[in-house]
Amino acid sequence: MRQDYLLEVRKPGQYTGGEWNAFSKPFEKAGITFALCFPDLYEVGMSNVGMRIIYDALGRIDDVACERFFSPGMDLEHILRTRHEGFTSLESGRRLGEFDCIGFCLSHELNYTNVLNMLELGNIALLSEARNAQDPLVIGGGPCTLNPEPLHAFFDAFVIGEGEEVAAELIDVLRRYKTAFRESKMSKAELLQAFAGIEGVYVPSLYKVSYDEQGRLVEFAPKALEVPAVVKKRFVPDLESTPYPTRWMVPYVQIIHDRAALEIMRGCPNRCRFCQARTHYFPYRLRTPETIMRLAKELYRSTGYEEISLFGLSVSDYPGIEGLVESLVDNFKEEAVSLSLPSMKPRLVAGRLSSLVARIKKTGLTFAPEAATERLRSILGKDFDEEGFFKVLQEAFVHGYQNIKLYFMIGLPSEEESDIEEIVRLGTRVSEARRKAVNRPARISLSVNALIPRPHTPFQWMRMEDRARLQSKFAILKERTSRLRFSFSYHNLDMSFLEAVLARGDRRLSGVILHAFTHGARFDAWQDMFRFDLWEEAFRANRISPVWYVGQRHRQELLPWDFLDTGVSKSALRKEADAAGVLNDTSPSTKSDCNSRR
Repeated sequence: MRQDYLLEVRKPGQYTGGEWNAFSKPFEKAGITFALCFPDLYEVGMSNVGMRIIYDALGRIDDVACERFFSPGMDLEHILRTRHEGFTSLESGRRLGEFDCIGFCLSHELNYTNVLNMLELGNIALLSEARNAQDPLVIGGGPCTLNPEPLHAFFDAFVIGEGEEVAAELIDVLRRYKTAFRESKMSKAELLQAFAGIEGVYVPSLYKVSYDEQGRLVEFAPKALEVPAVVKKRFVPDLESTPYPTRWMVPYVQIIHDRAALEIMRGCPNRCRFCQARTHYFPYRLRTPETIMRLAKELYRSTGYEEISLFGLSVSDYPGIEGLVESLVDNFKEEAVSLSLPSMKPRLVAGRLSSLVARIKKTGLTFAPEAATERLRSILGKDFDEEGFFKVLQEAFVHGYQNIKLYFMIGLPSEEESDIEEIVRLGTRVSEARRKAVNRPARISLSVNALIPRPHTPFQWMRMEDRARLQSKFAILKERTSRLRFSFSYHNLDMSFLEAVLARGDRRLSGVILHAFTHGARFDAWQDMFRFDLWEEAFRANRISPVWYVGQRHRQELLPWDFLDTGVSKSALRKEADAAGVLNDTSPSTKSDCNSRR
């Protein structure tokens, strides 16, 4: 990309590359070239730990040149399109089409149109079937691959689960067959079948599907005996010995999480019924305190960051978290390096932990009750001790904390209006708890989102509550919190609805995604860019009812993601769904038809 164009765009530093600790390998000498793509802005992608882990894993392979691409902002996209400029990498300025393989980090369903935009800007055919031996192979990985079907038409393959080891195995296969493939001595189908032989790799073109008259999936089967009927999710068995990117890139512009992140665990010992992340990162694994301390020192030496964030699904469940934090605080006290921790469990913040963190930096505390009543928390499987929570708050307020952020969900099974009122009452009690401790109320931030019943969770059979009812509940919360001067935020309901449709979708949604993109959909995860009217038209054009996808599913129904073995069985999910009371034993109504203009 010509540097003079950067004078015309916002935050030009996000397009220059050359960050501290970025890899720099000669592109021409590489045996395999890999374009690592994140379908959102640089400031978002560079805050993604998974993206950094894969970049580091590929960068460690001697003959691989791994280079990064991020979604360009709308200003740069306009320049690229109107001036016919190439979409190029940050490392060497190579065009996307020059790479052997393109890998997308798929972390959010509302980024799907950005995937297509990046391919189009790189002059790459959007449909997998339209790409030949001279085109890059397009592979997807990340949390969204727990149901990759809505993207099936655009990708050659998907990595299901954790990618560090799979990435190296894919490179081995490509290295072995690259010459034969490029010289058309090996067909693309043959190469993809070799990919499918790697555990954890799903090749959608090797499977056939069919639906009944109401749109329910009735067949999902491999086209050949050599293709696995079930794709097993990959995971790194020994986290302790798995390399971690301590050569942490330091951007020249501010990003969303502008600090060093240290992953101390993967998976989660809890069994929250709404949580898909637990399944994606299952099983539960830990790094030892000794390894964590070593990695923390390496991160500090290689970056100079003055903040280290401990990273994991439930950091407060790490065994001996108090001792670990105390050791880290003591080690970095001379450098005044602060620690940040994500949402914490009340019973595990009690004692020394809050005072330890406060010794360096008094940040706010974040908790996720998810529901304000014990009845709903029991349905969610959420472990939240309210009595212990208020004991922790008293201690935290004495140590100088004043900002408390609380996360809740609405649209829960059996939820009533009184449960919504309890969210406000709980926030009020938190504020008053600080008044009792230090004679001043706490600053309360309530973040409330609609429950999305996601695949591979006990709620996957449950219907999502309709938008009108959700909107009325948000209206109650907005009115009540306005009187109390709480900070109140909630997710756009149309965005949540679309996210649910794409998360629970099947292959027929590829046409919807393509239509929405070609008619202007971009940055759907950004509220100021989101245009639901484009998606409504895309559903109509494809004669598909989006409401059908968020409806109730039958316990015996074949679901679009059932071919994936995540390590958590469907029978175990059914048992949990029964305990939560969200399963419906009656067959879905034949009036509920996917193929509709509604």
